[in-house]
Amino acid sequence: MKQYKVNEIFYSLQGEGYHCGTAAVFLRFSGCNRTCAFCDTDHNGGSMMTADEIVEAICAFPTRHLVITGGEPTLQLDSDLLRAIKLCGFFVQIETNGSLPVPENIDWVTCSPKDAPWNIDRIDELKIVYQGQDVEQIASLLPSPRRFLQPCSGLNVAETVEYIKSHPQWRLSLQTHRLIDIP
Repeated sequence: MKQYKVNEIFYSLQGEGYHCGTAAVFLRFSGCNRTCAFCDTDHNGGSMMTADEIVEAICAFPTRHLVITGGEPTLQLDSDLLRAIKLCGFFVQIETNGSLPVPENIDWVTCSPKDAPWNIDRIDELKIVYQGQDVEQIASLLPSPRRFLQPCSGLNVAETVEYIKSHPQWRLSLQTHRLIDIP
């Protein structure tokens, strides 16, 4: 039986982007195909779990909003696991770096692009960790109806705010879970 390397499963509030403040179960996979200095995931840790074990764990919580993240979740997420999750009535949101296509049956795609190349085929929300890069060029390559800029680890808030004030097609995304100290 197929197993997935899961870093953690926990219940909290979505702290970033369009769904900020929404109660959600987080399924965080281990492993990534990018290296980011600000990453908050231990890719060496994790437990091997079957789809049934994952579904049992996520169904233990009262919400049916699931955020699948990582690392890079598209390295492991497949139609078998998604089918089992959807049978339990979950709204499935994925947070991806955009390097790979997103599986079918995802309800909401948050793309937080890192280094190119990008091969994502659908984006509901573009959320860029702002570090002074040319976000307009990235947005032209990764079109989305919703654009968010997020200060990098909270270190460049003023710069991010000024950019958004000059480019009002962007919205601010803060890591509210860190600001109010919730997991």
